[in-house]
Amino acid sequence: MSEIRRLDVKALTRVEGEGALRVRVRGGAVEIAALDIYEPPRFFEKLLVGRELREVPDIVARICGICPVAYQLAACGALERALGVRIMPEIRALRRLLMCGEWLQSHALHVHLLHAPDFLGFESGFTMAAAHPRLVEDGLRLKAVGARIMEVVGGRAVHPINVAVGGFHRAPTAAAIRGLVPDLEWALGRAVALVAEVARFECPDFTRPAECVALAHASDYPMNEGRIVASSGLDIDAADFESHFTEHQVPHSTALHCRLQPGDRTYLVGPLARIALHRDRLPDAARRAADAAGLEQPVVNPHRSIVVRCVEIVAACAEALAIARSAAADIAPCRVEWRPGEATGAHAVEAPRGLLWHRYAIGADGLVKAASIVPPTSQNQARIEADLKAILPAALALDDAAATAACERVIRSYDPCISCATHFLTLAVERQPFAS
Repeated sequence: MSEIRRLDVKALTRVEGEGALRVRVRGGAVEIAALDIYEPPRFFEKLLVGRELREVPDIVARICGICPVAYQLAACGALERALGVRIMPEIRALRRLLMCGEWLQSHALHVHLLHAPDFLGFESGFTMAAAHPRLVEDGLRLKAVGARIMEVVGGRAVHPINVAVGGFHRAPTAAAIRGLVPDLEWALGRAVALVAEVARFECPDFTRPAECVALAHASDYPMNEGRIVASSGLDIDAADFESHFTEHQVPHSTALHCRLQPGDRTYLVGPLARIALHRDRLPDAARRAADAAGLEQPVVNPHRSIVVRCVEIVAACAEALAIARSAAADIAPCRVEWRPGEATGAHAVEAPRGLLWHRYAIGADGLVKAASIVPPTSQNQARIEADLKAILPAALALDDAAATAACERVIRSYDPCISCATHFLTLAVERQPFAS
């Protein structure tokens, strides 16, 4: 009888949300390598049906406490495209500033408290703090700078309340925006140093070339808008997403897996994909930091994503600082008026973890008729499982604890946001009449 070896992690640590890892090997061959997402589905797409358009940004913000802005701006972009709304350049800059705050907050949290312990030999960020207090303290301060941007622009750091279809409910004053400059100057300097520091971390040797998918903007590093492109040559408008990407349910997950067609291909979204496709569009400070650290192009080791996230922290700080310094006058009006009507619109943004796509159908009554949301983690999930299968032959030479830790490190390199992905299941209720 073939020997069966099982690795089971009931709850993954240092990731957002609740998920598990299940591995089964028979006779040296990997049979199962599954990222089990068992967090209950939350049916956000169904919750949006019948809602007024002005309610949508606040509802979708609740999908994620770490990247609520990405959800809000993806929703606003889709609804604005449906309604034919064109936002002003000042609003575009303010939205980009808000997204910079979210990138800074999210990346700083992941780098310093969730991912760095894997490289420095600690079980958690809390135990790591005793040996590396400055690293943790600076990480918390960087995160606080991002949170401050979200408070100034979005109204509060968690689930911002100031984002609206057409712009903002109330624009922060130019003085308030310029008030961010001192903290951002410190953050930029610290972020540049952080790239060099983290680039020296010793990474496992694990090469995994991938088909990369990200937004593409004519001049900017991808964030709030653009076409959807892939390293294979795909170049489409967000409205055409469903013609090239398909979702399917897998038995072990409450999230759908998204694949690229034709060929039902796995693909990669997130920092590694963005920098692979658009390194030349990084702000100068970020590009210089990446070059000085000797960051390869493309980065094909998922463990090296921690370095790329640090480069994107520099990018977020540099862009936010430029916007804050240029704030010369209060923005008025800060919202474009719109009139609801029957229409459909789609839009994509780059959440910290990767491409986030929204599509809304609006009914003749002006209410949401249908909603579809595809988050980054669902797009990366098949890729994560493929990486697990690839790393297992080498990991199986280790004892169970070390093999499990090697698999967990792969998962954490993607910074999965499990809660974001658990609203996908189609809700089908079959009701039988009561017996008479």
